[in-house]
Amino acid sequence: MPVPLPTLLLFCAASLALALTPGPDMLMCLSRSIAQGRQAAFAALAGIITGCYVWALAAALGLASLLVLAPAAYDAVRLAGAAYLAYLAWTTFRSKDAFGVSGGLPAVPWARAYRQGLLTNLLNPKVALFFLALFPQFVDPARGGMVAQSLILVSALNLIGLGVNGAIILAAARFARFMGARPGIARVQRWFLGTVFGGLALRLALDDRH
Repeated sequence: MPVPLPTLLLFCAASLALALTPGPDMLMCLSRSIAQGRQAAFAALAGIITGCYVWALAAALGLASLLVLAPAAYDAVRLAGAAYLAYLAWTTFRSKDAFGVSGGLPAVPWARAYRQGLLTNLLNPKVALFFLALFPQFVDPARGGMVAQSLILVSALNLIGLGVNGAIILAAARFARFMGARPGIARVQRWFLGTVFGGLALRLALDDRH
């Protein structure tokens, strides 16, 4: 087995603790579910999961370390991510016609929500630093198969994240349906999602890895 069972169980325990800690991914799933429904939220979560696989492979191949060795590359990715989140906030604030009067939930194509989740993950260099900090503690070069070990670990991480964030998405969607009949809920949902995007953009733009 590329990853020993005790190591895998320890990694799963660490992943569960991380998944239960509020962060950008949890906030993204929560806000998506409340503002746009569980389908859009799960599509965005699928994009986030795909991004984690990309970063895990990049870390295994040593590509992610370039962000640490080249501050200019790190800043370029960080600012690009902040600009993309700011764009999402701007388009969300402007999308008045995207929200229905009855339920307050917009019809968002799965592909668009997936793409947004993927790009948000890939344009966040903090995710790369997370994999560079966490994976070396559980990947053993002496066992060989660095890519195989990384894929096993990131699959465990994503399954746990899917369980935690999936439960949050379902709970938030139920709350949104409960609130859907209230007058003005569409405007509240739109501003909530736009504010989340704007806040994440500001956080990423001002974040200092040092």
